[in-house]
Amino acid sequence: MLIIGENINASSKRVAEAIKTHNNSFLQDLASAQVSADYLDVNVGGGKGSTKQEIEDMKWLIDIVYEATNKPVVVDSANPEVIEAGLKQGKARVAMVNSVNAEKARLEAIGPLVAEHRVDVIALAMDDSGIPSRVEERIGACDRILEGLSRYGIPAEKIYFDPLVLPIGVDTTQGQITLRTLEQIKARYPEAKTVVGLSNISYGLPQRPIIDDAFLLMLMYAGLDAVIVNPLHGSTIGSIKVGEMLLGKDAHCKEYLMAYRSSQRSAVGSQN
Repeated sequence: MLIIGENINASSKRVAEAIKTHNNSFLQDLASAQVSADYLDVNVGGGKGSTKQEIEDMKWLIDIVYEATNKPVVVDSANPEVIEAGLKQGKARVAMVNSVNAEKARLEAIGPLVAEHRVDVIALAMDDSGIPSRVEERIGACDRILEGLSRYGIPAEKIYFDPLVLPIGVDTTQGQITLRTLEQIKARYPEAKTVVGLSNISYGLPQRPIIDDAFLLMLMYAGLDAVIVNPLHGSTIGSIKVGEMLLGKDAHCKEYLMAYRSSQRSAVGSQN
């Protein structure tokens, strides 16, 4: 399971303020703390500032993250110009772009960047009409994305389809819709990969980690390849280890046992 750390995102008020004030130490501590992640998602804003400012912020943020950790980064923005700046600044250590969808203009803007820099791309199962309510419509969006990206020579194995997770507290069918969409993506595009932003499922509900971890195990059984999460949540990382073990992806339970022993040592250390 590929773990993408979600914590360096300006949707958080503290992160947005740290980016605005160029608080290096706060952001570098946040980057280095995400040791359980394979990649770090970096997002400098939600389109509220000027494009010029977001470009400068992205370039600066990538530089300071690189100083703090050797983790590859995921350049995340709604603005293709900001994504392009992040790709050029990050060079070979950018692993992925977040994101593209079936909107024609978005495909035409992001596709050439993904092809030029030879990175993976997260593809949201939606179009310019928004997030479809039906599984079939989400699969239709994925079809259009695959076709659009193929025009730039981007193979299916470079695409991480996101079946999309919406809050279960708003619509109790959303968990099933995401799972069925994921299953169909895996069957329809066997060479492609899948990813979700996990915490959306529990938005607005109490005891969110319990909901997130339970849904994560269901998604893993359905074939999930990657997850965008807060890697500081030990229970979530533990659920990933358990899921991989139960699905036969952890030979002799080695990864699970290593994680367990590490947690035990940490517990003993905190008592001393």
